Amino acid sequence: MKKPRKATVTPDEVELFRASVSDVTPLPGHGRARPERPLPPPIPVQRLRDDRQTLEESLSHQDPWDSGIETGEELSYLRNGVGAQILRKLRRGHWVIQDELDLHGLTVEEAHELLVSFLNQCIRRGLRCVRIVHGKGLRSKNREPVLKRKVAGWLMRREEILAYCQARQADGGGGAVIVLLKGTTRRP
Repeated sequence: MKKPRKATVTPDEVELFRASVSDVTPLPGHGRARPERPLPPPIPVQRLRDDRQTLEESLSHQDPWDSGIETGEELSYLRNGVGAQILRKLRRGHWVIQDELDLHGLTVEEAHELLVSFLNQCIRRGLRCVRIVHGKGLRSKNREPVLKRKVAGWLMRREEILAYCQARQADGGGGAVIVLLKGTTRRP
């Protein structure tokens, strides 16, 4: 999980600081010019990455990431009342993945506890799209994914989950799931 961002300074804190340094005498000037540099224009880095990846995928001769969608092993879920286009957009990577949780090597109990904690933090932080890596089960008994079905069941029980689907190949494929959370309504 990523560290939370630093809190912004409130106007009250600014006023308190100014009051505490109001009687300070500024240092004498050093006679050097301080040129103001204009800020560089903002670069939409994530959009450029997405556009580049889309172009590469369109030029690739490999099967698209969702070509095997009918095998029955892929996880997908759409809450009642949510439009089917939401699941389509989620499969196509419409939303940027804002955080992720890796459950590799954990027991079922440990994974459940960590998943609940992670989802609660995501909801508090107002995140909409997250990735949960459950693994493909290659090292488990009978080489079957133990956590895959467990994670699917746990997610379906949460009211905050609008939809989820198997991750694109570049995002973990059959070993991960992309989850769309309900947006939080911000009160004034």
